[in-house]
Amino acid sequence: MAKFIADAGVCSRRQASRLIDDKCVLVNGRPANHIDHVDASDVIEVNGQQVKALTTKSYFAIYKPIGVDCKLIESDPTSLVHLLPKQIRLFPIGRLDKDSHGLLLLTNDGELCQQLNHPDFDKEKEYIVTTSKPITDEFCQQMMSGVPVKGVITRRCEVEQINETQFRIILTQGLNRQIRRMTKYCGNYVVDLKRVRIASLSLAELNLTPGKYCEIAKAQITS
Repeated sequence: MAKFIADAGVCSRRQASRLIDDKCVLVNGRPANHIDHVDASDVIEVNGQQVKALTTKSYFAIYKPIGVDCKLIESDPTSLVHLLPKQIRLFPIGRLDKDSHGLLLLTNDGELCQQLNHPDFDKEKEYIVTTSKPITDEFCQQMMSGVPVKGVITRRCEVEQINETQFRIILTQGLNRQIRRMTKYCGNYVVDLKRVRIASLSLAELNLTPGKYCEIAKAQITS
């Protein structure tokens, strides 16, 4: 059931499962179950709106500006939803916190979103980070080796100092506010965080400026 909702572009499979648990999904007028098998002949409603399976999947990249929230809430003027094409319902693959900016991928392909948001998803994500205090070699080594974040030790990563207060970091995991938490643990603070690349996709190559988006191919995400 959750797969059908995700494939219809309503939300991710994880979010769809929550909607089923919350009795927000109806199948032919009755509350849906996770094990329901449905097809085009069934009437599926999510929060009172009828849902039909999509025949076309879409993939977009956007330069998320600072101050924009990745939660897709129409009533929130800071929501990312107001920057997206209105004719397609999209949701983000991963997130950037409100105070960060840079590359974000979006799709209505719920199956792909589920796969790429899984903890085993290890595509590289590259960031340029500016700190409040000068960076030391010890700081870089500590960041690379792994530090405690939310009860786990972060994976080994690549860290390269750019100048006195700026470094480049390449991660293969996406814990909540990970770079900010890592930086704080190592005795410094982030004042600017910009994601410049996801896998082989970079902001520079896509020629995106803050608030702008472009359509991309699925292969550009999965390659």
